[in-house]
Amino acid sequence: MSRPRSRRSERGAAALEFALVAPLLMLLLMGIITYGYMLSFRQSLSQAAAEGARAAAVAPISANRQALATSAVGSAIGVACGTTYLTCTVTFPTTCTCVSVTVTHRYKADPSKPVFLGLGLVIPDTLTYTAVSEVS
Repeated sequence: MSRPRSRRSERGAAALEFALVAPLLMLLLMGIITYGYMLSFRQSLSQAAAEGARAAAVAPISANRQALATSAVGSAIGVACGTTYLTCTVTFPTTCTCVSVTVTHRYKADPSKPVFLGLGLVIPDTLTYTAVSEVS
């Protein structure tokens, strides 16, 4: 016949369980925040590249299409092309009558982007997006 356990022998068990589980939950939460922010910024890059390609595609032939494209990318993302972390490449492929804009951001090197402790291993070093638009 076993004796029922007293409440005193289980004191502190909840605190110990919380101490074991809380770091894992915090890591999961910070991972979701970090990865979500990175994906949101990647969407901004894709939108900026599309804006740059569109601006160059609809510009008259006499205009400086490369300058118009980089200006459109800069205004769409809020950072000028050619800065420390953001580069823009505008090309006019010979295989089509189109313009290609590639936007690259050095994500991990940019101190304004959040990367929580230990999560830098799963976040890419650079984010790149290319948009192609037909020249009218």
